[in-house]
Amino acid sequence: MQVMLRLPAVERLRFRAGQYLDVLLPSGRRRSFSIASPPHDSELIELHVRRVPGGGFSERLFGAGGEGTAVLGLGSLLRIEGPVGQFIYRDGSGPALMVAGGTGFAPIKSMLRHVLETGIRRRIHLYWGARHTQDLYEEARVLEWVRRCPQLSFTAVLSEATAAEAAHHRVGFVHDAVLADYPDLSAFEVYAAGPPAMIEAMRAVFPRHGLPAGRLYFDSFDYAPDSKREKEAAGAAP
Repeated sequence: MQVMLRLPAVERLRFRAGQYLDVLLPSGRRRSFSIASPPHDSELIELHVRRVPGGGFSERLFGAGGEGTAVLGLGSLLRIEGPVGQFIYRDGSGPALMVAGGTGFAPIKSMLRHVLETGIRRRIHLYWGARHTQDLYEEARVLEWVRRCPQLSFTAVLSEATAAEAAHHRVGFVHDAVLADYPDLSAFEVYAAGPPAMIEAMRAVFPRHGLPAGRLYFDSFDYAPDSKREKEAAGAAP
């Protein structure tokens, strides 16, 4: 679900592309969601929320209530804190690889819109890993960006593709697809957001392919059990 938050008229959330915010639940718990909108277009704050069974926030959005609280709808009031996080876009002129796993696309979308809409010129290749085509929930938008922006390339990678899906998409793990295309990473910066297994694989393997120390910027997402403060629905399924 795409969730749009409108701040009070006198307030603005000043953030950098890639950061996230915390939603404060009535119980006192927090759920963290990456901001999908770019800093220059912050009148509405865009979040991407995947339903998590039993999730303290996502169940309320999808109509199940949860924690004894009302379902959230148009005009509902939320308490938020932010911005939070060190996963931020860094200005540069060299080529960049951006790797999203599931709804790890949210902060990557913020970064891409920042680059594409503010006139920054650098070559970027986006990889989006998911299980099935329906999990590439904004693929049409990305393909439109690619048609309009010659500096942007895009590859979708499906880990559990059906035969029909495999006829039109790469199959396998997204980090393996990156290395198949770019066995030498010495010239790149890499931005990655997604589930812990994806991030850990990249941290372990990418330096062996020449990625310089300090050029892998990442945000590891996981679902939030009731007892933990984690990103509830901002990552691919484990």
